[in-house]
Amino acid sequence: MYYIFQIAKTIKAHWLQQADDMPVEHILLDSRKMLFPNSSIFFSLNGPVRKGNAFIGELFAKGVRNFVVDELFVLAATEKFEHANFMQVKDVLQALHLLSSFHRRHFHIPVTGITGSNGKTIVKEWLYQLLQPDYEIVRSPKSYNSQIGVPLSVWQMNAQHTLGIFEAGISRPDEMAYLEKIIEPSIGVFTNIGEAHSEGFLNIRQKINEKLKLFVKCKQLVYNADSPDISEAVNAFVNVVRNDGSLQLFTWGKKETASLQIVSVQKEGTCTHITATLNDAEKNSFNKKGSLKKITIPFTDEAAVENAINCWCVLLLLGTSDIVTAERMRCLRAVEMRLELKKGINQCAVINDSYSADINSLTIALDFLLQQRQHTKRTVILSDILQSGKESAALYRDVAAILKQKKINRFIGVGPQILQHKDAFKNMDQTFFFTSTEAFKNNFYSIHFHNESILLKGARIFEFEQISHLLEEKVHQTVLEINLNAIIHNLKQYQQQLNPAVKLMAMVKAFSYGSGSFEIASLLQFHKVDYLAVAYADEGVELRRAGIALPIMVMSPEENTFDVMVQYNLEPELYTFSILNAFSRYLHQNGIKNYPVHIKLDTGMHRLGFEEQDMPQLTVLLKASTVFKIQSVFSHLAASGSSLHDDFTKQQAAIFLHCCNALQAVLDYPFIKHIANTSAIKKHRELQFDMVRLGIGMYGVDDDDAMQHQVKNVTTLKTTIAQIKNVKAGDTVGYNRMGKITSDSVIATVRIGYADGYPRILGNGNGKMWVNGTLARVTGNVCMDMLMLDVTGIDVKEGDEVIVFGEQLGVSELAAWAGTIAYEILAGISQRVKRVYFEE
Repeated sequence: MYYIFQIAKTIKAHWLQQADDMPVEHILLDSRKMLFPNSSIFFSLNGPVRKGNAFIGELFAKGVRNFVVDELFVLAATEKFEHANFMQVKDVLQALHLLSSFHRRHFHIPVTGITGSNGKTIVKEWLYQLLQPDYEIVRSPKSYNSQIGVPLSVWQMNAQHTLGIFEAGISRPDEMAYLEKIIEPSIGVFTNIGEAHSEGFLNIRQKINEKLKLFVKCKQLVYNADSPDISEAVNAFVNVVRNDGSLQLFTWGKKETASLQIVSVQKEGTCTHITATLNDAEKNSFNKKGSLKKITIPFTDEAAVENAINCWCVLLLLGTSDIVTAERMRCLRAVEMRLELKKGINQCAVINDSYSADINSLTIALDFLLQQRQHTKRTVILSDILQSGKESAALYRDVAAILKQKKINRFIGVGPQILQHKDAFKNMDQTFFFTSTEAFKNNFYSIHFHNESILLKGARIFEFEQISHLLEEKVHQTVLEINLNAIIHNLKQYQQQLNPAVKLMAMVKAFSYGSGSFEIASLLQFHKVDYLAVAYADEGVELRRAGIALPIMVMSPEENTFDVMVQYNLEPELYTFSILNAFSRYLHQNGIKNYPVHIKLDTGMHRLGFEEQDMPQLTVLLKASTVFKIQSVFSHLAASGSSLHDDFTKQQAAIFLHCCNALQAVLDYPFIKHIANTSAIKKHRELQFDMVRLGIGMYGVDDDDAMQHQVKNVTTLKTTIAQIKNVKAGDTVGYNRMGKITSDSVIATVRIGYADGYPRILGNGNGKMWVNGTLARVTGNVCMDMLMLDVTGIDVKEGDEVIVFGEQLGVSELAAWAGTIAYEILAGISQRVKRVYFEE
């Protein structure tokens, strides 16, 4: 705990307003994640769209009294914030770094710093699994390895910890020097080098050199000596930067000069046996130089082998015995890198996060839970939190306070420690406690789960997958995975293209292009988009019932839905005189005035909307009306993605502005103007006006090549192989014997068909699917629930995963094979296909 006057001195702040010298325990960067207002300090960092200063009023109202602001914050603005501390700095991020560096210098324990292109989080989590019995470990939550994530990770350190494990990632030069001062590792691990995040660097060598800056004060450095790029860079680093001989290089690889020489790597079933010779035993007195060592890991992929060897080297440096190392290596578990949201029994939603059980990852999972607002009732099932570094009574008091602050309705504790401290949760609405997972399972059917969101958060030892199996809805094995991180990444890519003050309307019609309605809308609301748009009123009603409070435009209102639109505060698009007059009569009859509506103009699309010649009549009606409040006037560009039609796009824009001017002339208040869709946001920036409408681009598809390279894939449709058959030449496959086999072939039947949304036209070799790294052709006609793939020459077995579209095989490519567009493929995925939402 630090006091605010001490913090102000540490971050070299100028006082704008000085109040009490308050104690501070928590760093706050996001107004939505505030837990302990009285002991928090808010660092007003700016995002790509919104400025941190904009959230100060909201946080002050919630009880926060300590603020670090930039030089743009106006002194007069503090007058309405009585008894609050305002510290002004030139660079808020640098101030955050200074404070976390100051905190780090209070601890003198071994700290492992991990960097590289891939494998950082896996190595960190595996080291935690391997060393947990021997140390009180503080580590980065999830993959918190950025300029913001690292300070938050290090801020967790307290007097009870005996080992730190932190990862550091960079995307451009000069970033690592800041992270090194925060982490100050004593042991360094360079995992590998690859293409990830290379766009910010001139070449591989520059990227390696930048990452090596993490190790400028390390005592020991682990890396793969078989990597020529890393080896050359490390040798230069030692000769130039660390030329005093104080850095011990602990290398591994096949070379005889490696500290740990890998003699053999043998794969057997689901395991890999690794044999090595220890050539560097100087710091390991219990080891003899040249001694033979063996480990077995329960994985066979090359990345897992490399990550395990990196961990092995760290254990050798820390003096872990061979027997203990071998035992623990055999028990390594896969690291779940994401939070998943799945449909549960009895209309429940289940978030399964058994990745780790600590107070920091709990708050991350709770934020994910709160994003999904389709249920008013929220349940958390939590195991004992192991090795928190805090005294148990204080730990569970903090947990209870967090749950209360997050408005969790029901709490279920599993484990002897949490049971012992059940009184900490007495202010919760409803609680249950069990000594073990088995005890919970025995009482499962006496605890009724219905129409609620359930978060599972358990340490691995409690095997919460058994609880997840009980709670999840049982559906067939075809799954549409939706990457929520990718949606937010794409949203930010488009927000960065916006002119100042331009709003953004997100299109969530047609079940969010097949990705799910309230799940996506909840995420967008959490990230503060300005408007949502749906096709029909019932879609909007579903969102309102799920807790979505954003303004919602209904693009195809119908007279029989006027009641529910008003009941749920949905804003209709008015596009003809008939629908305008009908809604006007409805509002008059019910005594409603100034109801928000949107006027749709037809400027050349010739689908829906008032035309230019309608303006005289429309302006008369709107001028005389007291029942409408025009929220926006908009139109739709017919071909904004094609340069061939730029002249037509300009013509549409001219007509639109002419109509808007006519309407504005008769209205005594301003309205929002919008015409730009996804493809026009970047290509026609001059047409952004007051708001843009983001649709398919949010889901990773854009006509503009430059934007297509910036957005990420969001959806992955996958299924599994049900059966494999050897089919002789001359036989046929499928209905009407359309799949003719010309040579002996291996045919796999997979669990997807046209009833799931896979186009029937992709049968008979027109379509392909990704099977174990190879494209396999569809053979024969696509059936309703199944189809067949020719997997001849591919190493497959029944139950193997098949990618229908995703990162490896884009939905646009699949659409091209089918002679259609990505919109149709995504929107056509059947509702019987299970949606799984996840955050990395």
